[in-house]
Amino acid sequence: MTEAFRTPDERFADLPGFPFEPSYRTVQDLRLAHVTTGDGPPVVMLHGEPAWSYIWRDVVPPVREAGYRCILPDHVGFGRSDKPLDPGWHSPERHVEVTTSLLDELDLHDVTMVVHDWGGPIGLAVTLATDRVARVVILDTVIDPREVWVSDLWVRFREFVESTSDFPAGEIMRATCSRDLDDEIVAAYDAPFPTTESKAALTGLPMSIPRPGSIDVAATEGFCEALRADPRPMMAIWGADDLILSLASGERLTASIGRRIDHVIPGASHGIQEDQGPTVGRLIADWISSGP
Repeated sequence: MTEAFRTPDERFADLPGFPFEPSYRTVQDLRLAHVTTGDGPPVVMLHGEPAWSYIWRDVVPPVREAGYRCILPDHVGFGRSDKPLDPGWHSPERHVEVTTSLLDELDLHDVTMVVHDWGGPIGLAVTLATDRVARVVILDTVIDPREVWVSDLWVRFREFVESTSDFPAGEIMRATCSRDLDDEIVAAYDAPFPTTESKAALTGLPMSIPRPGSIDVAATEGFCEALRADPRPMMAIWGADDLILSLASGERLTASIGRRIDHVIPGASHGIQEDQGPTVGRLIADWISSGP
C-alpha cells in the first residue's frame, strides 16, 4: 500500500470562484479527485505544477456554456487527490497510467484534451495511448526535457527544489503570472499542501526530469515523431509573456510535432489560465464548436 497524505476537506472550504464539489475514485489504493461540470462532449483539462484543478475556474464557464462537459482531474499528489509521501513515486509514466485510467473508468469518448505545464507531457502521452481523445489543446508546456535546461529560470527553479522541502506553492503560482494574484487566490493554491510531507509531488516531478547528459534523446524524438504523425487536430495557445517557457520555446515545441502556435495571448505569462482564463476558454469553445 502506498503511504500517502490526505488533505483535510476543510482546507477546501469557501474557495474563491470555485464552487465545484469533487468526485472521487480509487486507483492503486489512492483516493483521486476530479470535478465534472456541464453536459455534452467531454473536455478534460490537465493542470501542471504547483497548480490543481482550481486553475481552470475561469476557463470553464465559456466552455461549459458552449455545451461541453468539463472534467478537471487533480493529479496524484495535487489538489484534493491523495499525496504519496515518496517524491520518487512521481514518474511521468505513473501519471500517464493514472490519467489514462480516468478516461477508461468514466468511459469517455470524443475527448478534447486540454494540457498545460506538466499536463502537457502527461496528456500528450495519454493521447497517443488511446483513441478516446479526438483533439488536443496545448497551453504553455514542454515535451522535450532538453528544452527546460535552456531556461535560466528553470535551472534556478530546479536548484531551489533541490534545496528545500517546504515548497511555497502559492507564492510560486504568484510568480508565474503577469497579474498580481490576490492573497485569497494564493491561499487557494496553498490549500492542498498544509504540511511539508504533503508536498512530495512538488519535489518529485521536477526531480524526475533528467539532466542533459542523461536524457534519452531517441525516446524524446520518437515521442515527437509519433505526435507529428498523429492526424488528430491540435490547437496551441501560448502566453506572450511566459518567462518560464518563452514564446520561442513554444514555437520550437510546435514545430517539433509538425504544428504551429495558433494564438498568442497578450498579458499572459506561464500561468495563462490565471492571467487570461476567459479568453482561453472562449478560444477552446470556439475551436471545438468549429468542428476540427
